[in-house]
Amino acid sequence: MHSSYDYGVWPSVILSVLLFGGFVLSFLRPKGKVEWRSMGIFFAFIVALFTEMYGFPLTIYILTSIFGVKLGLVNPFSHINGHLLGTIIGAPGWAKPIICQIGGIFMLAGLVIMGKGFWQIHSAKGELVMDGLYSYVRHPQYVGLFLITFGMMIQWPTMITMIMWPILMIVYYRLALKEERQMKTAFGDRYIEYKRRVPAFAPRFKRRVTPLTDF
Repeated sequence: MHSSYDYGVWPSVILSVLLFGGFVLSFLRPKGKVEWRSMGIFFAFIVALFTEMYGFPLTIYILTSIFGVKLGLVNPFSHINGHLLGTIIGAPGWAKPIICQIGGIFMLAGLVIMGKGFWQIHSAKGELVMDGLYSYVRHPQYVGLFLITFGMMIQWPTMITMIMWPILMIVYYRLALKEERQMKTAFGDRYIEYKRRVPAFAPRFKRRVTPLTDF
């Protein structure tokens, strides 16, 4: 018998999915079929994540059935031991919440970036945005999404989400390429020059000789 079973808290699963899903949905605001399909994969990712975080620890069941006592856990179903990253590397109990906080920092950074990116697009009213976050990367809202999901992977990795995360990244990368083709059609040479100067996802952080707004 295990001394505690800190799962089966389905209201927490539902609340977490609604909070994170609603936040991302409000900022990305999918319109076409491709955007909604991409958003559906994101929702599947967070449902899988929070289901194992609070509802049913599938990964822990599988690992304990395969490795058993080799995991070195007296009570594998307590919530602190459900943090698999800390458990696998042998981190002490006090270090596991710190690892979770590191994941939380990535998530918070992603939320802030998504919010600022959305505000810039909303304020532009259909014009090409090249300043602020968009002077560093062409897709700051997707960068924010990547940071949020990466933070989730640090905070509570599971077998399902580790499989789904690369798929999610590929889906949104392809969506970004689709949007760039639309921007090229809408803004022509102006967007082509912007694309030449500004990277898609990873900022260069080097000083520019000519401001982007000058061309």
